Amino acid sequence: MSLEAVVFDFDGLMMDSEWTIYESARAAFGAHGHELSVEAWAGKVGTNDEDDPTWWDRLCEAAGVADFERELFEVAQRDPVGREALRASMLQLPVLPGVEVLVDSLTAAGVPLGVASSSSTGWLERNLDRFGLVRHFGTLAGSDRVGGIGKPAPDVYLLACADLGAAPEHSVALEDSGHGATAAKAAGMRAVAVPSRITRFNDFGHVDLVVASLAELTVADLEALVA
Repeated sequence: MSLEAVVFDFDGLMMDSEWTIYESARAAFGAHGHELSVEAWAGKVGTNDEDDPTWWDRLCEAAGVADFERELFEVAQRDPVGREALRASMLQLPVLPGVEVLVDSLTAAGVPLGVASSSSTGWLERNLDRFGLVRHFGTLAGSDRVGGIGKPAPDVYLLACADLGAAPEHSVALEDSGHGATAAKAAGMRAVAVPSRITRFNDFGHVDLVVASLAELTVADLEALVA
């Protein structure tokens, strides 16, 4: 059995945008006198608000907050000045260690590559273009391409594999979050977890391999997972 494709997550795996988003959410909580710990926020990472009606209740329960209205949080998050500043700061973030070397190695080995994310396809394309990496990827499967359905549903991973003409069971997903790994496994793929400073609080008992950084992974490691 050969490795037919490797599909990367994006936010938190290729770029540390998840920390910037967390800091914004923590500030919104703090503005109303509430605390938002990294551990509480970690349970939300990797999902898409638009298709998860329970996310706010679960977040407040994890944060130990009982009297914070979702609308107050969303007003702060929708502030145009704050949103523009958040987006601008994320568009300055560098690619994370190990990404470029692994992408180059997989490309040299002839392994088709894709990205599957709960973010939009435009966000993926814009950042991968500024990293000089977009040409390596045969597909960018943002949640907007599957009707806004984000992880932990498998839709974006199934789309990425279909676009690449790869069987999910012969393909590997690279993820930083527990929800993302759940999506990959539900799609029938092997899953490698690279926990971030936020998602280190997630449960990764369902993945096939956990590494501290993409810099630790080789083509041979990924081939071994489907052998």
